[in-house]
Amino acid sequence: MQLKVVCDNRVYDRKLDVCWGFSCLVGENLLFDTGESEKVLLENMQKMGISLENISTVIISHDHYDHTGGLAGLLRKNHNVRVYGLPGFSSSFKEKVKSSGAKLIEESKFTQIMPNLYLTGEMSTYYGNSPLSEQSLVIRTEHGLVIVTGCSHPGIIKIIEKVRENLTEPIHLVMGGFHLMDKDERVVEMIVKRFRELGIKKVGPTHCTGEEAIEMFRKEYKDDFIEVGAGKMIEIILDS
Repeated sequence: MQLKVVCDNRVYDRKLDVCWGFSCLVGENLLFDTGESEKVLLENMQKMGISLENISTVIISHDHYDHTGGLAGLLRKNHNVRVYGLPGFSSSFKEKVKSSGAKLIEESKFTQIMPNLYLTGEMSTYYGNSPLSEQSLVIRTEHGLVIVTGCSHPGIIKIIEKVRENLTEPIHLVMGGFHLMDKDERVVEMIVKRFRELGIKKVGPTHCTGEEAIEMFRKEYKDDFIEVGAGKMIEIILDS
């Protein structure tokens, strides 16, 4: 199985367009988040040889435009999908999904959605003065767990700790947005240290992690740092 980064504000394959946001294809038929722009999402999918018709499951990490922006365009072309949202998402988001003909599923608790694939369930926080719900994807592989995050608004360490509370395997990789771009350097240093204490083998920070924080992870993880950007493909082997 491959993880293919379809949208990101960082670019790995120069043939692809960038946008503020994140989207990652898991295998052939699961899309995690949809980026900021339906134009960028659909054009990058086409350039990467990804078939819209094969998408059967969409997971939305949280109800912000830079993760839901491409969803309407995708659903116009293929509404025969299950969309995993959260109870705390806006009524307008839920209505948009339902009116497209897609099936909306709202999981509040840590749950298995397919063999070797899990959702953390609803993790709540505040964004400014507004409540925000977020979920992350967990993949069980032969080398350990892979955690894919959208923005990690509830806190990247809290997300990892919740995964560890529910699954016993070591964590092989954490990738996606860590939301550290506005954090003090000392705070980021503590988070990088905590990653090591939690036994995280590899990291692939991108999107809202912030360039300074990304460089701190790169310095600490060296050969176990994965450069993530639009067009990046990561091979994983699912647990048998």
